[in-house]
Amino acid sequence: MVTRTALTGLSGFMSLATLALAAPAGTRTPLEWGGGPLTVQALPRVTYTAHRGGALEVPENSMSGLVAAYARGTAQVIDVDTRILRDGTLVAMHDATLDRTTTSRGPVRSLTLHQWQHVRLHPGGRLPGGWREERPPTVAEVLDRFGGRIVLMLEAKDPRSLRKLGALISARGLTRSVFVNSNDPGVAWRAHRMGLMAQLWRSRAQMRTDRPERWAGFVDVLDVDHQARDLDLLRAVASGVPRVWAHTVTTARQRDRALRLGCNGVITDAPGLLARTPVKRSAGRVQRGAMP
Repeated sequence: MVTRTALTGLSGFMSLATLALAAPAGTRTPLEWGGGPLTVQALPRVTYTAHRGGALEVPENSMSGLVAAYARGTAQVIDVDTRILRDGTLVAMHDATLDRTTTSRGPVRSLTLHQWQHVRLHPGGRLPGGWREERPPTVAEVLDRFGGRIVLMLEAKDPRSLRKLGALISARGLTRSVFVNSNDPGVAWRAHRMGLMAQLWRSRAQMRTDRPERWAGFVDVLDVDHQARDLDLLRAVASGVPRVWAHTVTTARQRDRALRLGCNGVITDAPGLLARTPVKRSAGRVQRGAMP
């Protein structure tokens, strides 16, 4: 069993066991303790998410990369993108095509599970460490490997896959342990109605005209673009959505600005870098929920 340390973001390091103990009464203990799955209630006040496993540090959406992200313990949430194959199988893949991250070419949705078994991810040459080609995992494999041991964030790249994704999560008893992410408020609403934890991501352009308070009743995480204007980030923070996390952060400076403006989490390609870099406090920090 892997022993891990989880980063709190503002006050150094805390063990996974401590996170569970600090959670509200009724939170079930981690699988490592022989109890039920780790749930979102155990997340610290400031949460770090490894975007695609930490795409500047590990091969994105790969099983080896996700295992490394889990073992390193520099994030409390692991993000994985999902796509649906022609036969309905859900797989871990960001792009609609195989061209960028694998040795194959063509649309992901044209494959069957049998054909998927022959796809090979090619690790980026600029990644640290020695990584080998490997088969990209299915979503079921990701859930079976990590579900309940760490909080997961699964982005439904294909909205039509939502019902199948929800069924995979529900069948494993992980509805309080997995965020289902989308850019579409309608998909977030459907996820909420299905009893799932709904996450909604928004671009900086969308945030200029968004009224995020309309989503407070059904969105569990509002996933905001760190490049958005201060005013737009402050509007998101004041929306009433309980978790506002900034994406996709790659530097400590970007993280520090998002936290200063009141975000209570970051989604990062470089969780290891942020874990090594203390948060720079600012005397003029804006309190969460405050508006100019």
